[in-house]
Amino acid sequence: MTAAPAEGVPQLPDLASQSRRSPTVLRLLLGTQLRRLRESKHIRLEEAGHAIRASHSKISRMELGRVGFRRRDVADLLTLYGVSDEAEREALLSLVAQANAPGWWHKYDDVLPSWFEAYVGLEQAASTIRCYEVQFVPGLLQTPEYAAAVVRLGHPDAPAEEIERRVRLRMDRQELLARPDAPNLWAVIDEAVLRRPVGGPEVMRAQIEHLLEMVNLPRVTLQVIPFSAGGHAAAGGPFSILRFAGVGLPDVVYLEQLTSAIYLEKREDIDRYLAVMERLCIQARPFADTKRMLSLLLTEL
Repeated sequence: MTAAPAEGVPQLPDLASQSRRSPTVLRLLLGTQLRRLRESKHIRLEEAGHAIRASHSKISRMELGRVGFRRRDVADLLTLYGVSDEAEREALLSLVAQANAPGWWHKYDDVLPSWFEAYVGLEQAASTIRCYEVQFVPGLLQTPEYAAAVVRLGHPDAPAEEIERRVRLRMDRQELLARPDAPNLWAVIDEAVLRRPVGGPEVMRAQIEHLLEMVNLPRVTLQVIPFSAGGHAAAGGPFSILRFAGVGLPDVVYLEQLTSAIYLEKREDIDRYLAVMERLCIQARPFADTKRMLSLLLTEL
């Protein structure tokens, strides 16, 4: 018989059901649960660090999912936090190895910057991806030729082999849209994205034809903000919002910069970006008009 959880200790989530999720998200889940357990016992970071012969900063990084986990460390922390039920302990301990496992994207370490690696792992596990783009077609909707043109803009001196590797990574990321459990992708783009001839007219024609195919997918929504809308809410530039249904993780806002990225997780930041996204969707042409706009653009190329 399974013992009832100790009073004041938060119930462990069904982490076993998350075993197919990306290692990035598993680390976040493990870290989040360890933080909840520690806080429920009013144990300071320094005390937890002492229990595993480490600093308080390591405990903080573990709780944020930013480092790998050692089974012994997790076991010692669970003991410190009063988790004695074997089934509850095993729910966390059995996933330590999976959380430390490299994701498929690690084979692209030579072209995948560390600041973007976290996003790829989160993207693979998201249930909903909402994004706004002002300059380029979103990466998940790009053709190989368009992607190559975009990559060359950012890496003008890169050899052909490196360009090909970066494009291949982008194409592999797109495979998540074909999964049975594909996320809902809701993209809002500025009209300039479709008017800018990235790669030349033929590349743009093929890209727009691809978008016409993609919007037929049941979980893909694409809206366009026309020039006639004037100024709009996203004056600060492109951003993405990732949601993780059913796993107890908060939304994440991703802001990419030239050589780094910012991940926002505070509730007030997320709410602000969600409000901006809602306003963008209102200012954009309805999804029902997207096919007509794309088809009209094809006649102009």
